[in-house]
Amino acid sequence: MLISVIVPTYNRNDLLSRCLDRLNPAFQTIDPSEYKVLVTDDSKDYKAKGLLEEKYPWAEWVAGPQKGPAANRNNGAKESNGEWLVFIDDDCLPERDLLEKYKKAINEYPESLAFEGAILPDDYQLLKKDMSDCPVNTEGGCFWSANICINKLLFEKVHGFDEEYLIAAQEDQQMKIDIEAETKKKIVFLKQCIVIHPVRFLKVMSQIKKIPIASKNFVIYVNKNNGILPYNSTLDFGLKQFGFHLRRTILLAKTGKVKSLIVSIIWLLYGVPLNIINLRKPNKV
Repeated sequence: MLISVIVPTYNRNDLLSRCLDRLNPAFQTIDPSEYKVLVTDDSKDYKAKGLLEEKYPWAEWVAGPQKGPAANRNNGAKESNGEWLVFIDDDCLPERDLLEKYKKAINEYPESLAFEGAILPDDYQLLKKDMSDCPVNTEGGCFWSANICINKLLFEKVHGFDEEYLIAAQEDQQMKIDIEAETKKKIVFLKQCIVIHPVRFLKVMSQIKKIPIASKNFVIYVNKNNGILPYNSTLDFGLKQFGFHLRRTILLAKTGKVKSLIVSIIWLLYGVPLNIINLRKPNKV
């Protein structure tokens, strides 16, 4: 069994270095012959290429297609030769036994062809602060691409990550739906397969400016999964979206996170109507 570890990157050599340090054969507990790291580099000037040549010659570098995160991950899968694919984001820090535990799970669950691992923040206290952001997966059911493992034949059968999505959101959840539809099984969550994700702080204006494209991206997800997601009509969609963002706004008001509250209010008053408008365009639920 060969595991191909695919690390998509884009102009983040500092973070990529920390990730690769922990994928180093000298750090990971799995036998070095059983895995290969492949970095697919979407930067225009191929910033990661020199880094790998200088510091990480055991990792393979390939040029990315420069068509977005989903296409970059698909490019890594296409260029890999492993029977299994493990996707890790370039800002994540894998635990030293991550690959060994994925290998063990593959052998223990021969009927399963896809797994998701845990994603933990590097600082739980920072996560409590206003405008902090970090994907946290401790219970499963997310299938976030920062830490997943997929049989390559299954990956190809479901056509990889859907490149129609406009931003790095929903394309991994789309794959979860596609995998479970194909295999007729729930994806197994492995809480022992851990990567650490840094907590970041978002800027208010950047989040507000992202609302139009985030709305379009989410509506693509809704339209692609008509009959699967719990929206029975445009009215039902609008009411559930309003309720979701209203609950979030009330929660943020109670916790005193003023900047996050501002973004949430704008989503409630502008983003939700925009979702409904986008939903009523050609492809309807």
